[in-house]
Amino acid sequence: MGSPEDQAYRLLKEHCHGFMVSQVLFSACELGVFDLLAEAPGPLASAEVAARLASSPRGTEQLLDACVSLKLLQVDVRRGKAVYGNTELASTYLARTGPRSQQNMLLYMARTTYACWGHLAEAVREGRNQYLKAFGVPAEQLFTAIYRSEAEQLLFMRGLQEVWSVCGGSVLAAFDLSPFPLICDLGGCSGALAKECVALYPACRVTVFDIPEVVQMAEKHFSFAGEERISFREGDFFTDPLPHADLYILARVLHDWSDEKCSQLLARIHHACKAGGGVLVIESLLDPDGRGPLTTQLYSLNMLVQTEGRERTAAQYRALLAPAGFPRVHCRRTGGTYDAVLARK
Repeated sequence: MGSPEDQAYRLLKEHCHGFMVSQVLFSACELGVFDLLAEAPGPLASAEVAARLASSPRGTEQLLDACVSLKLLQVDVRRGKAVYGNTELASTYLARTGPRSQQNMLLYMARTTYACWGHLAEAVREGRNQYLKAFGVPAEQLFTAIYRSEAEQLLFMRGLQEVWSVCGGSVLAAFDLSPFPLICDLGGCSGALAKECVALYPACRVTVFDIPEVVQMAEKHFSFAGEERISFREGDFFTDPLPHADLYILARVLHDWSDEKCSQLLARIHHACKAGGGVLVIESLLDPDGRGPLTTQLYSLNMLVQTEGRERTAAQYRALLAPAGFPRVHCRRTGGTYDAVLARK
């Protein structure tokens, strides 16, 4: 039996080594480990993995064994030789061909989010995001920094598409949205959530409203063949006229912005919203006291290092929505990463 001090020290080491775990996952994605094993006809020895990835035999074996301990890979010993294959988790979420692949979002986190988190202490001191220190890019215009290159923008958009492929159905089903036939997804990016919406509510039509470079990228790289219920419109939701709709969706939008900017946006939505219409806010909700869940607290710190905003409690969203003209506010926990807040005009 270990002493309480031993248990505390083990917990400390787990927390301290968390970044190493992330880097094992990120590096295996970056190197193509999960894609290679998904495409292989059977398990591969570490030397063969190294040869195909053009990586060092020593480093490859160490990385593969760490992935086994993290339950990302499985290992079998055949004729005295260890061979590796994907676990179900890796086949589903980590290989590019996986049915619910999250690879693009993980690569975005590895290349961008991780770099910003290296400056968390500065972000806490200064109260602002860290794009300037991490990438030399000023962040006065937030999405100019986030979409600082075409490749970065496409990676982020594909990452969001992956997120909604897993989480979109549950948040859109949290409330019955069938009374809202005309929906506008503000900041709807690639249209991934719009696709989930029309699949769940076949009678609805969705307009995806986003800045011109995002709409143009969506139309160039994301397929909407035969889907007439989804349309795109270019514009800045802080300055340009908003499409008229019965329901406005704000999915992972309000958490990007300060309370003041959220209030401005919600007032503009209220002005454009049809009588009896509403707004659906999709965010990861903090507990009432703000001290959990841990994942949402980490997301909120991520908003500090990458945006102007934060994650909020249900009461804080009510405090934003009611003064903007949406007094009837209902919140639903989904049991997943994201929750739903429906407010009626």
